[in-house]
Amino acid sequence: MGVGPEAGRRAAAALGDAFDSECPGRAVLNHVCSRWGTLILLSLRERPARFYELRDTIGGISEKMLSQNLRTLTRDGLIRREVEPATPPRVTYSLTELGQELATPLRGLLDWVGARTVDVVKAQRRHDRLHKPDS
Repeated sequence: MGVGPEAGRRAAAALGDAFDSECPGRAVLNHVCSRWGTLILLSLRERPARFYELRDTIGGISEKMLSQNLRTLTRDGLIRREVEPATPPRVTYSLTELGQELATPLRGLLDWVGARTVDVVKAQRRHDRLHKPDS
């Protein structure tokens, strides 16, 4: 039985403390909060979609990145992958119940970004003007 600070850190990691580097939740946070993970999950919020529909909806994502993220989010239990027997096979992606639950706060984040991007860009420009590197 562990005692001391190390045991406390392990216990915190087991409980889902994403601030602890050993916490399994850290990986989930990385998957969900990545640029592509968030956009994929939100793209599936309203309805299931096929691979090409997701690719066409999410501007700038490569097929490789889409495929990797779909595999990861499926493994995390957030996305369901259904294969219909056909030639070629029809694969449809949808959110699981867990994914639907997550999509609500993610939508709020995306709404905030949409509403406040102008303010953030202004702050970036102001910062850059004040902190110009010496030429």
